[in-house]
Amino acid sequence: MKRTFWKLLLLGVLSVGVLAGCATLDERQREWIFQPSDRSWWRGEEAATGMSEVWIDFQSRETGKPAQLHGLWLAQTDFDARADAPVLLYLHGARYNVVGSAFRARRMHELGFSVLAIDYRGFGKSTAQLPSETLAYEDARAAWDWLGQQYPGRPRYIFGHSLGGAIAVELASQVSDEAGTLVEGTFTSIPDVVSTFKWGWLPISPLITQRFDAAKRVAHIGAPLLVVHGAQDRLISPELGRRLFDAATGRKAFVLVENGSHHNTNSVGQPQYRVALAELFGLTP
Repeated sequence: MKRTFWKLLLLGVLSVGVLAGCATLDERQREWIFQPSDRSWWRGEEAATGMSEVWIDFQSRETGKPAQLHGLWLAQTDFDARADAPVLLYLHGARYNVVGSAFRARRMHELGFSVLAIDYRGFGKSTAQLPSETLAYEDARAAWDWLGQQYPGRPRYIFGHSLGGAIAVELASQVSDEAGTLVEGTFTSIPDVVSTFKWGWLPISPLITQRFDAAKRVAHIGAPLLVVHGAQDRLISPELGRRLFDAATGRKAFVLVENGSHHNTNSVGQPQYRVALAELFGLTP
């Protein structure tokens, strides 16, 4: 996502809200917020080499139709020998498909997790459908349940980057079998993100249909929460990451990566990640 995208969202909400009906407003926001595609970062395919493809089929309660999610799985070399080896569900942000998250997934793998990264409907090879907040929540839950069925008894963690962080918080607030939740470069809500921009004082909050109100949900998380943010994040203000952390009520930790941007915090902050994982979750690679 680029910062210009959020400016377009702000202006688009205003124009569509005036010129069109609620259905069109909702659809446009879904397009602008998710920017669903089959694009990946440069050299994403290279990073995905060696990962196994995963297909998750389920019946969608939201649409009443069958749905299929595509994912990538990367296990630790000693995975089968360790019954307590942790697994992690990786939830990516907007614009790029799961292959574009392969670099970050590998970094989480370096931290000791076996990683399942998935595409929401509308991204990559998953069911072709315009994504929405409720559909993304349902997709995350389907992937979470699949991971538990495939690897029962293992500690499962949830990770979300950017928009995926809000989805991760929602999932963690709904389940009781997660060992921990990690979010990076995420926010309190979409209206709060819009409010940080030049025209953020305009009263458009009531027109935003895809709200992703993580701040209201984070207090319902039962397992420890790690909030990571890059100090140089120019897309999502570190202040929003701090406010999300402050809204959590359970065991938690906040890590500010001094030279981290919205896109490289996962790489630059690896040493800080290792310390936080050990202190908060008792995990060591």
